[in-house]
Amino acid sequence: MPQDALIAARGVSVAFAGRTVLDHVDLGVARGEIVTIVGLNGSGKTTLVRVMLGLTAPDSGTVRRVAGLRVGYVPQRLDIDATMPLTVRRFLTLGARDAGDRVASALAEAGVGHLAGAQMVALSGGERRRVILARALLREPDLLVLDEPMSGVDVSGQVELYRLIESIRDRHGCGVLLVSHDLHVVMVATDRVVCLNHHVCCTGQPESVLAHAEFRALFGEHVAQVLALYHHEHDHAHAADGRVVPLDDDVPAALPSGRPG
Repeated sequence: MPQDALIAARGVSVAFAGRTVLDHVDLGVARGEIVTIVGLNGSGKTTLVRVMLGLTAPDSGTVRRVAGLRVGYVPQRLDIDATMPLTVRRFLTLGARDAGDRVASALAEAGVGHLAGAQMVALSGGERRRVILARALLREPDLLVLDEPMSGVDVSGQVELYRLIESIRDRHGCGVLLVSHDLHVVMVATDRVVCLNHHVCCTGQPESVLAHAEFRALFGEHVAQVLALYHHEHDHAHAADGRVVPLDDDVPAALPSGRPG
């Protein structure tokens, strides 16, 4: 776990109706780091995020956050009444004081600047995810948390959205916590992977997790496909502040990076 973590869970356990959902889980995210929680449906991923955000109290364990931590959160689901007239611009400013002058730049950064006047209910799945991401960016977060951000997005859109998340990290130097059960793109778009099955099965850089026996047992036939996608040349690393640097640069990286170029 990073010593300079923006947020860190230690020994977190949660049970619902006598069923263990999280069992002594440790997890931390540092500034400039992309951490992805992977696991099958029902493995406790969303519960862990809710505990870390203070939305669910753990039965045991602690969560430490740096003072004044600003979090931008993209939830797994956001239901909007189809009969409600709500433009993208209005959606972004709901409950956000003095956000008006920053809406255009947040939408542009998320790649949907042209949708400011569109109705939320008329957006495609990918467009909606980007708009919700833009709303999270309005908080100028130190930590960006995305729970299943690829839900409702087609495969090509998933690749573009992961690249966007990387570029946001690189520009702002924020920490990023991703949650997903899809492995194919996740493994090539993260610095550190945490494989969760109510407990932490394994954690580390993607290539070490892919080789771990518990990971292979959990995901079985999907591993070979992910390995085929993962192997390629790496042409950059990330400095401690999140900046992209060439591999031959003298600037020390925040972590030994196994992520793609």
